[in-house]
Amino acid sequence: MKIQPLRGKLKLTNDGSLAFFFVGTGSAFSRKNFQNNILVIKGNDHLLIDCGSLCPYVLSTYGISIGDIQNVLVTHSHADHIGGLEEMAFTGMYNTKQKPNMIICDDYKKILWEQSLQGGCGISDAQPGFSMQFDDYFNQIAPKPLPNSPRPLYHTKIGSIDIKIFRTVHIPPATDDWNNMFYSIGVLIDDRILFPADTSFDKPLLDWMLKDYPIEWIFHDCQFFSSGVHTSYDELKTLESSTKKKIYLCHYGDNFESYDPKKDGFAGFAQRGIYYNFG
Repeated sequence: MKIQPLRGKLKLTNDGSLAFFFVGTGSAFSRKNFQNNILVIKGNDHLLIDCGSLCPYVLSTYGISIGDIQNVLVTHSHADHIGGLEEMAFTGMYNTKQKPNMIICDDYKKILWEQSLQGGCGISDAQPGFSMQFDDYFNQIAPKPLPNSPRPLYHTKIGSIDIKIFRTVHIPPATDDWNNMFYSIGVLIDDRILFPADTSFDKPLLDWMLKDYPIEWIFHDCQFFSSGVHTSYDELKTLESSTKKKIYLCHYGDNFESYDPKKDGFAGFAQRGIYYNFG
């Protein structure tokens, strides 16, 4: 892997190698590193994973517009992951005249629209009294379920980018029924790069992924206290050394400088505004 600083304007294409670019790496309340949103770039294809409330602004500091984003996937409905979608929707409708693609399952499409986006996007001033719908703003790409997996697992592609999404336990459930659990997902890119997104400590998930796929790197959320909603730094320290050395920590708080992840066996902290090029 090559770590390359951004020089000039952020580019949404490259030479065909797989790359991650962190729009931000901070927690929901970060004031230093923005929110944990990622651009996946490969050849002529790109995918924005999560579009938080700061995302449209932060993209402008890298020299592009939210209207330049053609493909998006959101992992769950907290504002640091979906707060910029309304701006994306209206930019597509009124400015670019182009609907972005959203990778989203039918069950979460209903949740996202009815519980979050409909309040601001449900009525259009262009057609007073007309009730707008999700499909007026986004083209849905519905991933296909994959059988024989230990938890719900889905697959799709954006051009040359292979995408598997899997259910995660972000808010600890009172039930083992995925249908009645807070909806959250993680993402596996090209069967190589694992991004569990926001999740409580879930060693069975990591064990499954590391066993079934040739995982090269893991970008794992991290907080510096225990709450059960996010994975804590101390919990991650209990992992095998062979796993920790693949982990870059992200979604961390502003007190990150008090920690030395490399000393504790991790690859380090993910940094915003740079390319992680996996070749």
